Amino acid sequence: MGKCFRADDLNQSLLLPPSLHDWLPERHLARFVADVVETLDLSAFYRSYEEKDGRGQAAYHPVVMLRLLLYGYCVGVFSSRGIERKTYEDVAFRYLSADEHPDHSTISEFRQRHLSALAQLFHQALRLCQKAGLVKLGHVAVDGTKIQANASKHKAMSYGRMGEAEGKLQAEVEELLKRAAEADAAEEVKYGAGQRGDELPEELARRESRLKKIREAKAALEVEAKQRAEERKAAAEAKIAKRRAQHVRTGKKPGGRDPQVPDPEQAVPEKSAQRNFTDPESRIMPDGGRKGSFVQGYNAQAAVDSGAQIIVAAEVTQETNDKQQLAPMLAQVEQNLGAKPEAASADAGYASEAQLNDERVQGVDLHVATERQTHGDASAVGDEALPPAEGVSALEAMKQKLKTAAGRDLYRMRKAIVEPVFGQVKERRGFRRFSMRGLSKVGAEWKVICLTHNLLKLFRSGWQLQPA
Repeated sequence: MGKCFRADDLNQSLLLPPSLHDWLPERHLARFVADVVETLDLSAFYRSYEEKDGRGQAAYHPVVMLRLLLYGYCVGVFSSRGIERKTYEDVAFRYLSADEHPDHSTISEFRQRHLSALAQLFHQALRLCQKAGLVKLGHVAVDGTKIQANASKHKAMSYGRMGEAEGKLQAEVEELLKRAAEADAAEEVKYGAGQRGDELPEELARRESRLKKIREAKAALEVEAKQRAEERKAAAEAKIAKRRAQHVRTGKKPGGRDPQVPDPEQAVPEKSAQRNFTDPESRIMPDGGRKGSFVQGYNAQAAVDSGAQIIVAAEVTQETNDKQQLAPMLAQVEQNLGAKPEAASADAGYASEAQLNDERVQGVDLHVATERQTHGDASAVGDEALPPAEGVSALEAMKQKLKTAAGRDLYRMRKAIVEPVFGQVKERRGFRRFSMRGLSKVGAEWKVICLTHNLLKLFRSGWQLQPA
């Protein structure tokens, strides 16, 4: 046979141990992640190990666990079981784990234990992007997307139904207790002391457990209703005080009536108010991607810089709409980077008189749609608008601003800046559901998602870490 082939013996032994660095190409994402982790301040991770007395099995090094978690989130492997499996099957994961194989419970425990510290790495990665020149702060676009909670919407119940279910379950529990007592008495007579059946007590425990959950959920909704009433009361009292001060200052009584001040003690939840038994802090929200459908989830917010689509602020809220999110997101941009953006854009979901007048957005050239516009809407491409008349509302002034050529041109860029980021997160990496439960944990996980998005942008820009 004239053709020569390379050796293909699976049983061959290597003369020298292989180097992990021979496993991957030089410009591989896994190498970049490993280099970045080496530059991060991990003191928050190390502090939790200082309390250990040195006994017991040695822990995996935080650097190893971080490399695995960050790379997993970069390539769309979010579950601890998936990461464990990849340390055996995927060369890049095996490289990052230094050929170690932490089991899924160890990976999960590390993530839960250090979730807050993981979220704080978002700021460090953002500063790397800023150092690389990827953050310009010329135009920042703000938007939100609904992401499913780690809970089913079928595990939610409305306040109205809770009252009905509570009464029904209470009656069933009382009936079961009565039947159990009758059964016990009959068995005492028939079999003697110490004999009982197990079927009824199990059935009773099941109903009592559900009754307890319903009562806890009802109580939580009632507390929330009182808290909202307290907020409305404070706002109403502040408005009344302002009207009184105006009356004293001008000598003229303000027009209209004083706002009604609610009594928090009388506040009750609306019958439609819902609470989920699996993740009580999640909410039923309209799914923007599918009209008419709803998800059990959270509202994930992101502020994205136009320079290289770097996420410069990230937050998660329980609010089903974006009305109150513009000022907090732009304030977070300033907090993260030490400066405000020159301009900011947001869709009609953010249009709010209070937000446009908020002191936190002062100095930013805002472009916020005041009404939903369909593609090709003539109102969006109308004639050049005149400057807004003196004394008009902030919303009306914004409406006129977006009718100008400059306003239209800047706002038109919003979709190209922020919406592709959500597409990259959801479609490219497949992140459509949180792994954690509870607002604080979900917020931390969203920061990790945004952190790894920025790392991917940094990697693809070709920027290289300078050796120390």
